[in-house]
Amino acid sequence: MQRTLKCLYVRENSLPEVIIIPNTLKAKQEKVNGLIEYAYMLDDYDVAIICNEEGKINGMNPNRDIGHDIIFGPFLIVGETSDDGEDRSLTDVQIKNYMELFDEKSIDNTMAKYEAIRMSSEYEF
Repeated sequence: MQRTLKCLYVRENSLPEVIIIPNTLKAKQEKVNGLIEYAYMLDDYDVAIICNEEGKINGMNPNRDIGHDIIFGPFLIVGETSDDGEDRSLTDVQIKNYMELFDEKSIDNTMAKYEAIRMSSEYEF
């Protein structure tokens, strides 16, 4: 197991930043402000998103749309291996790809999608 992880930290209304954290449950929980949950992109199983398990129900703000879901609250993007399931550091290519994916435009697109969902659910009976 890697002792530290080079990962991306994505906060609400902010561009992703490269950080290095200890590869511990405690460090991951501190970054997402609570219990952790793993989520995955639909088209990339070599990375995992570590987010707050209760982000949607504990008042956290919408952060980023990942296609099939919106992540609420801050989250980490880490590399994952299929053979042992351990988190690993991101490669430079993965960092570049996810910095581009979660750019300023993704913030605007997420907020637009969230508002559309929120408005449609207000008028449903």
